[in-house]
Amino acid sequence: MNEYKIILASASPRRAMLLRKWGLKFKVVPSRAGEKTKLKKPGFIVRELALRKALSVAAKLRRGLVIAADTIVVLRGEIIGKPDGEKHAEKMLSKLNGSTHRVYTGIAVIDASTGRKILAYDVSRVKMRRIPQLDIVRLSRKHMDKAGAYAIQEKSDAFVERVEGDYYNVVGLPYGKLKKLLSGFGVRIRK
Repeated sequence: MNEYKIILASASPRRAMLLRKWGLKFKVVPSRAGEKTKLKKPGFIVRELALRKALSVAAKLRRGLVIAADTIVVLRGEIIGKPDGEKHAEKMLSKLNGSTHRVYTGIAVIDASTGRKILAYDVSRVKMRRIPQLDIVRLSRKHMDKAGAYAIQEKSDAFVERVEGDYYNVVGLPYGKLKKLLSGFGVRIRK
């Protein structure tokens, strides 16, 4: 069924957890690719960054199927990435408080032996609850490694009211898009 050795080009424990949940065996090789871009459109940004991450890992391999992803949060046209400290996280969460925003995740899958690559991205709308400032301060210390400084999968946070679209996209790896990309290489995942 799976003739490829799969490599996840990400240090994200959430992405690794999702791949395990979906029945894939893989090796983690984090990408060290930079995340600066001059692009302005969110869909282009996440695809470019995912591709850059996948290419940086695939270049070091002779074979294997490299999966990379990049996630950003967009609120009223403003791109919100990962916080650079607690105060920055608090500012981000204050902006997101009670809002509806979009989460974009780009995915790149590359066959390291042939260079064949497939790219996609997904978008989900996320409605946030309005929470007290004290809770924002508490949450601002928790999720420094996540776009938007929040984690939808953390049930104790209870910041997200609802998601329209792929829930896993908000976690950082959209199931439907990944399933389709991997099927292009003959790899199946379960749910």
